[in-house]
Amino acid sequence: MKILIIFNREPYDNTDITWNGLRLADSLNKKGNEVRIFLMNDSVDMARDICKKPDNYDQDLVLLLKDLISKGVQVKVCGTCMTRCGIHKNYPYFDGAEQSTMATLADWICDSDKVISF
Repeated sequence: MKILIIFNREPYDNTDITWNGLRLADSLNKKGNEVRIFLMNDSVDMARDICKKPDNYDQDLVLLLKDLISKGVQVKVCGTCMTRCGIHKNYPYFDGAEQSTMATLADWICDSDKVISF
């Protein structure tokens, strides 16, 4: 099954929403699904090495995302959001997180069996 997970929130927003979404992506991937992740709005910071885990947060979301990439999960990041959103505007994305477009997101949505948004 093809599953698309769309993230919108700032990675470290004092909730577990993004962490739970990454955990779900990992579990779905382990079950043999084709998992794809699209980052937009403030979630784009998660694909930047400059984004560091706050001292009061016990999970490193950037490392979790990199681990998913190493397991074959495709990650695309809204290129427009790169310059508009997040604390680290205009900083580059790390390897494996590909700058993308709304048109690609539309294609992924149409091509997915399930779409989940966090």
